[in-house]
Amino acid sequence: MMFVLIQVVAFLVVIGILVAVHEYGHFWVARRLGFTVLRFSLGFGKRLWTHTGRDGVEYALSAIPLGGYVKLLDEREGPVAPEARAGAFQSRPIWARIAVLLAGPGANFLFALLLFWLLLMHGVPGLKPVVGPVAPGSLAASADLRPGDEIVSVARVAVVTREDALLAMLSAALESGRIDLGVRRDGLLRPVTLEVPETRRRALSEPGAFGPGIGFQFTLPHLPVVIGRVVAGGSAAVAGLRVGDEVTAVDAVPVTEFFDFRNIISNLPGKTVRLTVRRDNALLTLPVEVRSEVDEASAGHPRVGRIGIAPGGEASYPAEVQVLARFGPLAAVRPAIGEFWSKSSMTVAFLWRMVVGQVSLKNMSGPIGIASYAGASALAGLATFGGFLAVISLSLGILNLLPIPILDGGQVVYQLAEAARGGPLPERVHVWGQQIGIVLLVLMMSIAFYNDIARHFG
Repeated sequence: MMFVLIQVVAFLVVIGILVAVHEYGHFWVARRLGFTVLRFSLGFGKRLWTHTGRDGVEYALSAIPLGGYVKLLDEREGPVAPEARAGAFQSRPIWARIAVLLAGPGANFLFALLLFWLLLMHGVPGLKPVVGPVAPGSLAASADLRPGDEIVSVARVAVVTREDALLAMLSAALESGRIDLGVRRDGLLRPVTLEVPETRRRALSEPGAFGPGIGFQFTLPHLPVVIGRVVAGGSAAVAGLRVGDEVTAVDAVPVTEFFDFRNIISNLPGKTVRLTVRRDNALLTLPVEVRSEVDEASAGHPRVGRIGIAPGGEASYPAEVQVLARFGPLAAVRPAIGEFWSKSSMTVAFLWRMVVGQVSLKNMSGPIGIASYAGASALAGLATFGGFLAVISLSLGILNLLPIPILDGGQVVYQLAEAARGGPLPERVHVWGQQIGIVLLVLMMSIAFYNDIARHFG
């Protein structure tokens, strides 16, 4: 319940900040270009608080905190006095209307760029893309990718962190199916090429599917075999294992890593193992029956061994795989622009590939998914939360530029059509556009909600 509360609070903070930034962009440009602003509202629906400023604008907080709006004086919504007509929306030049419409997404882009710059000055921690376990018979194994290889480039572009490497590899896989890597092995640079069959590319775009689909993991952290939770009624509970116990051996074979221990147990369904356990400075030997269960998360749903525990130790990575990107104020400008460009171009490319069916629609997330990521990033620290906020701000800006009538991008299309026509569009065109836009948004949100529910409760 505490984590759910953190998720809700973090989600509201994210939405509140990004909506305020977006709407302030509209507001600021509208005021500068001579539009009459009637209301600036954070949230929709019933107004909970209002204040009319000296500028004549009504500032409001409304009941539904999932958006906001800037209300401008507009002849289409009612009669306008002749003396006030100069500040009405339809009376302003088309270029000025388009500038106001683009100002919201533009503010989100500037905010994301600012956050990237601040984060790079603060220091962005990361992990080197060093290859860990490689699955036998996989695409990675066929390409001779080996444990210990450090990926230093993808498609001849240098990569420093795992995130950089994964995004570049996924982009190459979706674009052509050919992933050209430069890896450092035994102090020497070597080329490695992975070929992804066209029939497998779309499946690799599903959340969490790329690494397992290619057949490798990055180096795993050190995680001691300390029990953090025992499932009631599970094999471990029946055998007498307790929270805080440290497993030191399986059938007298020493084990020090939780991931190795999990793999050993997974490969012994239906067997009984003798675990050596350290408890209160004493060593105990406990027989544990390994239950055979279906692994719903793996292709083919194989049967695997499980005993019903979760880790309780603290994961840590060795210093040699950790990196920290930190720059001075001037030096941070260029990498901040690079980070902004790479993430925005990747987002646009993924959106287009979703439209044409090359990328799975399972990548779409709704409020539940965003809240989950917001809560996790908030718990991870201010830098991680700031990075998440930057990416969501960038995504919000791009989303609002889509040519859907009720979004900013769709309204820009209306203004361009009016300029081409030489006069206002018929009212029925606006009505049809609104209806189409609502249908498209409902469809998108339905897919996103379905993905959230399937991901978290399925």
